[in-house]
This record gives sequence, C-alpha cells and structure tokens, in this order.
Amino acid sequence: MTPDRGDVVYGSLGLLILKTLDAIGPMHGYRLARRIEQISGNQLALNQGTLYPALLKLEQMQWVSAKWGQSDTGRRVKIYSLTRAGRKQLTREEAQWQRSTGIIARFFKISEDPA
Repeated sequence: MTPDRGDVVYGSLGLLILKTLDAIGPMHGYRLARRIEQISGNQLALNQGTLYPALLKLEQMQWVSAKWGQSDTGRRVKIYSLTRAGRKQLTREEAQWQRSTGIIARFFKISEDPA
C-alpha cells in the first residue's frame, strides 16, 4: 500500500458497498473492492480482511444477497446484489451521511474571532 492511500472512514464501508452495488449492479467481492478503490481515485485501500466481514454483516442484515456464480475467468465466486431492504437502508444512510458531513463542514468554515 502506498503512503497516500488510506483506510476507509470508520463506519462508511457499508455505505460504500451499498452505493457501489446500487450504481453498478451485482458483482463478486474482489471486483467490488477494486471498483471501490477505482471510484475513490485509488485513495482508499480495501483488503479481504476488511471487505468480506463487511459483506457478511450486510448479508446478515439482509441488505445484500449472495449467490454462487462464475467470474470472468471461470472461477466460482459469490456474487453480491443489493436487496430491496438494502436500497431502503442506502437511502437512510445517504441522508444521514449528508447531514453528518454538513455539520462537520461547518467547523471547517469557522474562523477565530478577531476580538
């Protein structure tokens, strides 16, 4: 990992996964990880130890479903898809994320009182 690549912001990986599946459609885990890295402009680094526990949690919450399929190279892989409940959760999380980042952005706009 290069020094300019960072980890995913704590608590945001589920949102990134849901949004990526929503925008691009079903895909297997390795491809999903590489796609998230690509969308981030290679500013984020995802490894299997980070991605697959998050996918398992999302599957247990029934926000994603997984079916066995075949990769482009013919390997047997799990293909992850967004569920209807996942789309609803994505809408809620997007709204919360927008609200939270808006609040934090206010603190970057404050300046010291010259008094």
